[in-house]
Amino acid sequence: MSNIVRPAAVAGTFYPADPPALRRLLATLLADARCAPPPQQRSLKALIVPHAGYRYSGPVAARAYADLQGWRDRIRRVVLLGPVHRVPVRGVAVPSARVFATPLGDVPVDEQAISRQADLPQVVVSAAAHAWEHALEVQLPFLQAVLPRFTCVPLAVGQASAAEVAEVIERLWSGPETLIVVSSDLSHYHTDEQARRLDAESLQHILALDPVLDHAQACGATPINGLLLAARRHGLLPELLDYRNSGDTAGDRSRVVGYAALRFTEADDGVTVH
Repeated sequence: MSNIVRPAAVAGTFYPADPPALRRLLATLLADARCAPPPQQRSLKALIVPHAGYRYSGPVAARAYADLQGWRDRIRRVVLLGPVHRVPVRGVAVPSARVFATPLGDVPVDEQAISRQADLPQVVVSAAAHAWEHALEVQLPFLQAVLPRFTCVPLAVGQASAAEVAEVIERLWSGPETLIVVSSDLSHYHTDEQARRLDAESLQHILALDPVLDHAQACGATPINGLLLAARRHGLLPELLDYRNSGDTAGDRSRVVGYAALRFTEADDGVTVH
């Protein structure tokens, strides 16, 4: 890996570029997100969060990130998966950068964790896939606002099977210090009524750990399906924390994008189901 710093690409558009303004916005979103903590005997292992501009999906994403308050001293690594929007790629792309920068500071890339999957044929190095990708970047300020320190494993998912993504996730599963975050919106550009019907069906599949989503249901269908395969194997318990669409947050209900926040907890410490 090189010494490249991947600079913030969508600061000032998807979220504020001014650090004090960004901190204030994140503090407000997290304070407004009233999220019941999971039972103490269950460890938080994975989240699904939306990735639109904070004006649109920030309140929903905050519902998921509010969960981390109870685990902030345990989580040290975040495996962050999201779909590519700008640069097509075959497989799962890791960055060439060692650091991802945001207005709140630098997030180090976990090079050791990335090296553990380097031999997988579906894993490729692509600086281009990460350079302008917003799906991963918009999650980092939320994580910085909640976690005192962490490394990240940024994975930009292109053309890949759910099994290929699940294989990568398995390599990075580790223990309670590792959190998996999948970045995805749900349906795009339907009416409010249509979107709620379509998204309800998609959420039923997610809550059943049924890895059958397509990209009309979720732009991050591939990483979601990969997570669901791994979650089924490890016996994770899914829970819907919040569902809204851009009509709820931004006002226009004629052409909306769906957003959901979900968490996945372990029934026991690291139980695996075969």
